[in-house]
Amino acid sequence: MVDFSESDRKLEQLIASEGHAPRQVEGAELYCGLDVGTAFIVLAVVDAAGEPVACAYRFADVVRDGMVVDYIGACDIARELKAELEGQLGVELVRCAAAIPPGTENLDGGVVRNVAESAGFEVSAMLDEPTAANLLIGLSDGAVVDIGGGTTGVSIVQGGRVLESVDESTGGTHLTLVLAGAKGMAFAEAEAYKREPSHHAEVLPIVRPTVDKVATIVARAIAPYDVDEVVLVGGTAELTGIEQRVEKQLGIATRKPAHPMFVTPLGIALGCLAAERGGR
Repeated sequence: MVDFSESDRKLEQLIASEGHAPRQVEGAELYCGLDVGTAFIVLAVVDAAGEPVACAYRFADVVRDGMVVDYIGACDIARELKAELEGQLGVELVRCAAAIPPGTENLDGGVVRNVAESAGFEVSAMLDEPTAANLLIGLSDGAVVDIGGGTTGVSIVQGGRVLESVDESTGGTHLTLVLAGAKGMAFAEAEAYKREPSHHAEVLPIVRPTVDKVATIVARAIAPYDVDEVVLVGGTAELTGIEQRVEKQLGIATRKPAHPMFVTPLGIALGCLAAERGGR
């Protein structure tokens, strides 16, 4: 089983930095990860040692099923997040990596890169989301599953190397639609209701069929491989109990780290650091 102690430490450090004065980084080299998601756009910053420095995020409605549908809106939010963190840090943020769902690089990779560049970043690397997540998690053998707002991405890892990454439609937006229908809520109301941890015990049974569909996507992706461990990340993995439900459907040990919503953006920032080091 992968040990989450180091990744959880970094995630707690990243969360603690959000909205607070960051630790002193004057003169330090900083590396950014931009995650343009269906529900949130997140910007994470690490230093040259890979330690989290700062984080900012905004709720966004600019992506559908893993594709950017509001380019101007995405650019505006990325620019705002960059300016916010630069104001906190007192330095210009230059180097950045970004990520997209697996298999969409020919369709949307250029758009996400353009979003980052429009904010003033120099893009060091483009990664797929579950692979980026594993740069933080460090899973050697198994599957990393990034359950985002619109899609579920699965990366198969063996010997620390990603063998295959796939992505299919179904994610948090679909859970929200089911919840909205069941409770007679507007979509925005259901989205906010779903994200409140105190509601999760009620929400999980309602959205269970959609969670089971996520498990089916994972089962199909891992079928050709010998997988004995699944790690869930992404905003939808914040739902309390989702890992137990997926484990029951798969019959494979399924776990999630602390703050799974922030695993991918922090992993993207680490990918930026790795790309810059590799280019020197």
